Amino acid sequence: MIKDNQKLLNRFHVLIDAFLIVVSFFLTHRLRFESFLTTKYVLLTPYNYYPDAMLLAKRVMLIVIVPAYLIIYYYSHMYGPKRAKSNRMELWNIFRANVVGITFFSFMIFFLKVDTKYLRAFLFIFFCINILLAFTLRVIIRFVLKSYRKKGYNLKHVLVVGYSRTAERYIRRVLLNPEWGYKIHGILDDTKKIGTTYKNINIINTIDKLEEFLENNDLDEIAITLSIDEYSKLERIVAICEKSGVHTKFIPDYNNMIPTRPYMEDLSGLPVINIRNVPLSNLFNRYLKRTIDILGAFFAICLFSLPMIIVAVIIKTTSKGPLIFSQTRIGLHNKEFKMYKFRSMEIQSESQEKKAWTTMNDPRVTPIGKFIRKTSIDELPQLWNVLKGDMSLVGPRPERPFFVEKFKEEIPRYMIKHQVRPGITGWAQINGFRGDTSIIKRIEHDLYYIENWTLGFDIKILFLTIFRGFVNKNAY
Repeated sequence: MIKDNQKLLNRFHVLIDAFLIVVSFFLTHRLRFESFLTTKYVLLTPYNYYPDAMLLAKRVMLIVIVPAYLIIYYYSHMYGPKRAKSNRMELWNIFRANVVGITFFSFMIFFLKVDTKYLRAFLFIFFCINILLAFTLRVIIRFVLKSYRKKGYNLKHVLVVGYSRTAERYIRRVLLNPEWGYKIHGILDDTKKIGTTYKNINIINTIDKLEEFLENNDLDEIAITLSIDEYSKLERIVAICEKSGVHTKFIPDYNNMIPTRPYMEDLSGLPVINIRNVPLSNLFNRYLKRTIDILGAFFAICLFSLPMIIVAVIIKTTSKGPLIFSQTRIGLHNKEFKMYKFRSMEIQSESQEKKAWTTMNDPRVTPIGKFIRKTSIDELPQLWNVLKGDMSLVGPRPERPFFVEKFKEEIPRYMIKHQVRPGITGWAQINGFRGDTSIIKRIEHDLYYIENWTLGFDIKILFLTIFRGFVNKNAY
């Protein structure tokens, strides 16, 4: 059974982590006190005159540090199932655990009354080495397990209960990620004919045969994917699954109404789901993001001042019209603002400009305009929009009023994007949804960003913009 394999893997993880903590400690000691990092000041420490005292101190530290770190690792979710967990989440858990660990380490040194003058660099080196070794171990284990599962070993045997849109999404994700090691044995459903297939997964029986199926098959997991109009059956299905002892997951069929990560609150024991959780509705988060926007915009203006001057000169000398093109866009709380760009097209009437997309080989685009649109240099004046507070460095791209009115009637949840400031770059843009691409996919990415915002997510998007965002193959 998978749960037995998971226990064995967790025990292996714990033993290897304990070993790596010891290795990190001794590597750090060698680097800090016995390598080129050693200073004359360190060479005169009392431990040079009393090596037995140093040995005793190291042993005391290790006896306390190793179990303490393992406990911290456990509570930082480093020993849970890793089938669908990303390397980024794994690294974050390791980093978070080591921050707590190094804080504990520092307090321990303080209480042992060890002179911290010798150990500040030691703590920093240990922190870095321990994160590196712990993450490397998990990358190796993940790679080995993925290869093993792709060959058909260490599989988790799953039965799907209920055919719905959610069932289809679940099956698609499982089949697209064979490294997760899920084997779907079939679907139980009351609304579809037995023998109906989806992606070669068969509907094998009705839901009332669930108890019988569980008795006759050794399954690891039940995935309940009932359609929303069948939720009256949910209580009975859960009771049957719990009676059999099989691990049960409920995958709700409410994606069109409630986001991927809804905000839950406890109302005196009554669970309440908030339909939309927007982290930037928090005052501290808003001020933090705004501070980063102001500092980042000033830095970017200084960094790109020379290219902006060169582009400005070329635009003025190669075509007639203003240097800066301003266009009305819809921003935070559905308010209109003037968004600035370097002019990349010939002058056109306001009615043409409001309602027309730019197309491939558009005759209105100037020669320099093609280049600055492809490289996104035309967007640089929007740094002034950021300083004014109309825009952010990162966020959903703002749209013209005509298209906002059009899309809000055609695309569900479109207007949610206006709950945050629009951005120069965004999650949709670095994933290729710019220019003449699917507006639906663009909104999906925008909503994911809005619901999952963190400062780290913004930094990731800005970093990826350097490699993915500047050159736009969809800009005409």
